[in-house]
Amino acid sequence: MIKKVTKIGNSQGIIFDSTLMEMAHLKVNDEVNVTVHEGGSVILTPVRPEISPDMVSEVIRKTMKDYSKTMKNLA
Repeated sequence: MIKKVTKIGNSQGIIFDSTLMEMAHLKVNDEVNVTVHEGGSVILTPVRPEISPDMVSEVIRKTMKDYSKTMKNLA
């Protein structure tokens, strides 16, 4: 896929169309790490937050509390 660097305000940038956003699994306001290699290759890597086991446990506890009646009916 070829993209053109264009002027955006006082800066330059590349527009990510919806197809590219979907292919890269990105959405507006996602952060990316930019790495520039010898020869000028630019690599963009999405920054994905790490989810701790404690955070997962808390979400499960909250879900079970909020939906306890539904969970009992499903059991």
